[in-house]
Amino acid sequence: MQLHQLQALIVKDLRLEWRQQQNLYGLLIYAISTIFVLYLAAGQPPAKSWNALFWTTQLFIVVNAVVKSFVGEPAGRQLYHYTIASPLVFLGSKMILNTAYMLVLSILSMLLFRLLLGNRVQNGGLFTVIVLLGGMGLSLLFTMLSAIASKARQQASLIAILGFPIIIPQLVLLVRVSRAAFGEVFKAGAVVELCSLLLALDVLVVIMAAILFPYLWKD
Repeated sequence: MQLHQLQALIVKDLRLEWRQQQNLYGLLIYAISTIFVLYLAAGQPPAKSWNALFWTTQLFIVVNAVVKSFVGEPAGRQLYHYTIASPLVFLGSKMILNTAYMLVLSILSMLLFRLLLGNRVQNGGLFTVIVLLGGMGLSLLFTMLSAIASKARQQASLIAILGFPIIIPQLVLLVRVSRAAFGEVFKAGAVVELCSLLLALDVLVVIMAAILFPYLWKD
């Protein structure tokens, strides 16, 4: 029953996105134009700057792609969802859809960065894994923040207040672990441990959201 509800909610959101294609095209244009402006401004920067610019761009992309998932929901539609689905199923559908969006945008950003700003990556496979883990973590985190903020009046400011102390450590970790793909030497096993930590953070966000969201759902 819950799997059927999850599938139905994901299909519903996909149909809404298909009807409102300007949102998807807007995200693509935003990502492409941001990276192109960075190319015009910075050319082909060294590896450390390339890495920092990439994850900064990822942060702005995820904010534009994910935050609207809960904040943009009309009150009437939220009430309708409340009557047909459980909170965990509803939250899961949003997390799955936002993660899929962010993974696609992350791969697109990585390819455009390597095409326009120069290919500074020495270990493409490792960097791709880190980008996928990072994109998934950022999408899950901002989905949770959007769910919390959707129940408050000052939604935008609450996302900024809650997100700043949480997102900075994760970005620092992503920038740090990504350096292994640019040739920086790490101790044996350190990269695997850092990637495991990224995955653990993703799982922790899901667990926190699953515990907190049902209480917000009742409000």
